[in-house]
Amino acid sequence: MKSRETKQRDLDALTESLQNSKSAMVVSFSKLTVNKDQEFRNRLREAGAEYQVVKNTLARIAVKGTEFEQASESFKGVTAIAWTENDPVILSKAISKFMKDNADIYKFKTGVVDGKLVDLTQLTTIANLPSKEELIAKLLYVINAQAQRLVTVINAVPRDLAVVIKQIGEKAPAAPAAEAKAEEPKAEAPEEVKAEEAAPAPVVEEAPEAQAQEAAAEEAPAAEAEAEEKAE
Repeated sequence: MKSRETKQRDLDALTESLQNSKSAMVVSFSKLTVNKDQEFRNRLREAGAEYQVVKNTLARIAVKGTEFEQASESFKGVTAIAWTENDPVILSKAISKFMKDNADIYKFKTGVVDGKLVDLTQLTTIANLPSKEELIAKLLYVINAQAQRLVTVINAVPRDLAVVIKQIGEKAPAAPAAEAKAEEPKAEAPEEVKAEEAAPAPVVEEAPEAQAQEAAAEEAPAAEAEAEEKAE
């Protein structure tokens, strides 16, 4: 038999542990074997939960002043409490499945999830929800899928641009050739003009008659001068 001091320590430990918990499940059992009890405890441990068979009086004192006090009505007969500080969905899945597979031994009494009292039907509904880890995994999958699509689109832009540029390059040579032919005469015109400007002007030969007249005009003054000298 436990001493008063031992009972007080157990009470303090249970009270402190429940105060830090997010959810708790109250179950009962009958015709329980050691092996089945150990199996249940292992399942709860895998779900990150703690489990303890408690006296109803101790349980009522432990939950007093907490959000689990509303479950006090179920502290009758054989009572065991499973509680967790982690994701309540994981605990709900473990309890729901084990109660279903071992209905001849275990019975679900009540539970408190995030401050709300739940029955077996509600527990099953919660158990069908994805856990926090599953939600994170799905979210990461969606994010990665979107990121992959974004990378694909980003990579497709330069690839498509390269294709367009290549197509333009394949079609472009004909037009520049025609333009080059059209521009060739324009490019030679300035050289011809420069050649004409640089060439000396042609010398025009004077007609014979004009030369005779000029010679006569030049001889006339000389004849007059000679006549004047003779007259003197």
